Amino acid sequence: MTTRMQPAAALFLLAFSVLCNAAAATDSSPTKIKMNASRASTADKRVRAMRQAPTAPALKDGEAEARLIDIYKLAGQARSREALVKAERLVNDHPNFQLAQLVYGDLLAAQARPLRTLGDVPDGPAQAGAGMLGELRQESLLRLKALRERPAAGTIPSHFLALSPRNKHAIAVDTSRARLYLFENTATGLKLLADYYISVGKSGTEKSVEGDSRTPLGVYFVTSNLDPKSLKDFYGSGALPINYPNALDLKRGKTGSGIWLHGTPPNQFSRAPLASDGCVVLANPDLERIIRTVEVRTTPVVIAQSLKWVAPHSARAEGRAFEDALQKWQKARSGTDLAALTSLYASDFNSYGKTLADWTAMLRTDLDKRAGRPVQLKDLSYLRWTDANDTMVVTFGEVVSGSRTGSTRRQYWVRQGSQWKIFFEGVIG
Repeated sequence: MTTRMQPAAALFLLAFSVLCNAAAATDSSPTKIKMNASRASTADKRVRAMRQAPTAPALKDGEAEARLIDIYKLAGQARSREALVKAERLVNDHPNFQLAQLVYGDLLAAQARPLRTLGDVPDGPAQAGAGMLGELRQESLLRLKALRERPAAGTIPSHFLALSPRNKHAIAVDTSRARLYLFENTATGLKLLADYYISVGKSGTEKSVEGDSRTPLGVYFVTSNLDPKSLKDFYGSGALPINYPNALDLKRGKTGSGIWLHGTPPNQFSRAPLASDGCVVLANPDLERIIRTVEVRTTPVVIAQSLKWVAPHSARAEGRAFEDALQKWQKARSGTDLAALTSLYASDFNSYGKTLADWTAMLRTDLDKRAGRPVQLKDLSYLRWTDANDTMVVTFGEVVSGSRTGSTRRQYWVRQGSQWKIFFEGVIG
């Protein structure tokens, strides 16, 4: 190992130490180092390159990030020359990957002098590009943190209590880790297919009003797949809108619309951790994989501040108490006792403007029409959302005995004390 390799190794070991809650990866009061004019010019070009990077070729989803992490590891192992070669190849393959450009520049600079921090440029350019440098440093730490703190093998997000075979895939977003997880729903349960770095709203999460630049938290579903030809370049390879505001959001008076999973503009491989107007933003190769994979209407999208990962059997156990309430609803729905049925609805029930009194009249008509014929629930799924309240989002096909087909319904249940009550119900298909 040569002395020129050591500074880069120290820098990247420092980055990894941050992930272990040790020293910070950025130096709030670095010692000023004088640089000659050629070094200053080179660093200035690096900042400009980050701002105005050319369009990059298409890459396989997750590939660019995996290559970047490999570069970090090589540098942390004092194998700086190998790291530099791989960094050069990465930026050549994808010149709009600003974070890779930053790391490549640092590896170049480390051949001549010690580095003070990630993105070590002269004070003048550093001040001019302070915002961008801070964002790239934060992006770097979030990528490393999420990849270091992997969910235990075989675990799933606690929200996914039961998915039907119609839910072929599922998505979960952990905003604290800037990470999206893509699952396949197999015969043996959920299988993690891939996970990706994401950006969320400029003002963070917990969207409540139109224009607040926040990303909503909750259980949603992909509602459509927008043709990239109909979108501005800003949205990259496409967009998958979700059903914000959902019934729980509306119950709480939340406003706004147009929350999508979408890509990045041509001059950016990825965006800063907090950069969107409320959407979830992915690198275009990652979004393209998701678009190719998921189905509209049946793909749930959980967006949480922090995902809780549990064993599948633990999730199923959590759902059993709710299953009792759902079975009571099915039994009452199959019978003729209107009072027993309406007792399972919340007093503040509302379905597209229909109050509980309005809905009770509709339920009476349905019970009379069926004349006691039992109701079957097909393709049942339910997902849990817990914040100030405990909520279940339930989807199923309702088929009356003697019929071949029926309607697809979605219900929102809320726990009131020891009881579950329906506060929304509607036909979605």
